Amino acid sequence: MADRDLERGGGTKNRADNHSYPASSYVYDPETHWTSWLVPMFVVANIAVFIVTMYVNNCPKHRVFDDQPKCIARFLGKLSFQPLQENPLFGPSSNTLTKMGALQWDKVVNHHQGWRLFTCIWLHAGVIHLVANMLSLVFIGIRLEQQFGFLRIGVIYLISGFGGSVLSSLFIRNNISVGASGALFGLLGAMLSELLTNWTIYTNKAAALLTLLVIVVINLAIGILPHVDNFAHIGGFLTGFLLGFILLARPQFGWLEQRNLPSNVRIKSKYKAYQYVLWIISLFLLIAGFVIALVMLFRKENGYDHCHWCRYLSCVPTSKWKCDVS
Repeated sequence: MADRDLERGGGTKNRADNHSYPASSYVYDPETHWTSWLVPMFVVANIAVFIVTMYVNNCPKHRVFDDQPKCIARFLGKLSFQPLQENPLFGPSSNTLTKMGALQWDKVVNHHQGWRLFTCIWLHAGVIHLVANMLSLVFIGIRLEQQFGFLRIGVIYLISGFGGSVLSSLFIRNNISVGASGALFGLLGAMLSELLTNWTIYTNKAAALLTLLVIVVINLAIGILPHVDNFAHIGGFLTGFLLGFILLARPQFGWLEQRNLPSNVRIKSKYKAYQYVLWIISLFLLIAGFVIALVMLFRKENGYDHCHWCRYLSCVPTSKWKCDVS
C-alpha cells in the first residue's frame, strides 16, 4: 500500500485553539487499527481441515497390493500422502476431496449439493497448495484486517470464495476444484478497488497502483497453466473488486471530526460523490452478476456456449501441454 497523506487546501483558522483547519473537506482521517484475529483463525481452520482430510484419506488402507505405488511419507501413518503419480502436491486422492466437499458440477447441479460452492474453499489438494495459499492469506489478509476490521474482510473473503466457485462451475464440469485461491484473489481485488475509491488520500498512488496491477497480472497469468482453476481466480477477483467499492470506502476526514471544527464549518456528506456512484454501480453489478450466474448454473448452461474465447482464460495450449476444456 502507498503511504497516506492529507490533501491540503486553503485553511480556516480556529481562534479558540489556534489550530488550522483545511477549507477542503476532502482530507483523510487517521485510520483505526484493529487486532487481526479472523485471518489467523482462517489459517488454522484451513490447516485443521487439511489434517482431517488426510486422516479420512488414509492412504495405507488402500495400498494392499505390492504392485501398487507406495504412499509418500509413510511414517505419518494414516496421514501419509498419495503416491506422486496420483497427486504431485503431496495430498489426498481426488475421491477423498470429493467426499469432503470439493466443487464438482454434477453434484452441485444434478444432486442439489449447492453447499459445495462454500466447502470447496476450505479444502486443498496438497501441502504445497495449502502452504502457498496460507502464506498469501497471511501477507494479504492480516494487513487488510488491521485496517478495516474482521467483519468487512471476513465478508469479502467468504463472498469472493463463493463467487469464484460459481464462475468455476459455469465453465468446469468434468474436474473437481478445491482451494482458497478465489477468496484470496477477492482480497487482491478489494485492495485494488480500495486504492481507487480512496484515491485522494494516497501519496505515491501511481506506484502503488502499478505494483498492485503487476501482482494481479502475474497471478492471473499463472492460472493459464494446465490443472489450475483460473475461473475461480477471476470470479473471486471480480467479486472482491466490487465488494471493495461497497465496503472499503473511507469517510471524509471532516465528517469524523465535525465536533472539532469551527461552528461555521460543516460537512454535508460522509463520502465523496464519486464514492457513492461507485458504491451504487458496484452493488448493482454484484447482485446482477450473482443472479445471472446462479440462474445459468442451475439451468445447466455451459459458460463456453456464451463465451467461446473464455477457454483461453483458464489454459493456453502450447507445444509443451494440451488443455482439457471441460
